Amino acid sequence: MIAHAVPEGFVSLPRSSPLLDLLGPAYCRGEGVHLEIALRADNRHANGRGTVHGGVLATLADVGMGYAMAFSSEPPLPLITASMTMDYLGAVQVGEWIVVRLEHHKRGRQMAFATVSLQVGEKVVARASAVFAVPRSD
Repeated sequence: MIAHAVPEGFVSLPRSSPLLDLLGPAYCRGEGVHLEIALRADNRHANGRGTVHGGVLATLADVGMGYAMAFSSEPPLPLITASMTMDYLGAVQVGEWIVVRLEHHKRGRQMAFATVSLQVGEKVVARASAVFAVPRSD
């Protein structure tokens, strides 16, 4: 695996999970609804054709939307993904830097909605939209 520099402004994602530990290291920049999640694709992320597997991109989209929405309030909301759709617009190559950016968001008392783009440089390679359940605080 070739070592690549982490782009300026990105730091190690301070919060992780067992799944992100397998995929990562993941990085972030910004906070709240401006939080961007990023990952350098490597051979572990490749499908049989040598490009990044769509499941990796879907996982990044889900994490990016969930973290940006959850950490946009204090204390963070424990959002639960209820539904997600994904549109794949281009292939991602091993070695490329993938950034997840929140484009639209809205949060109500019971539900939250978000849309993200996944980008390699200026090229949008995927878009995802999700509905999140906002757990009741009883």
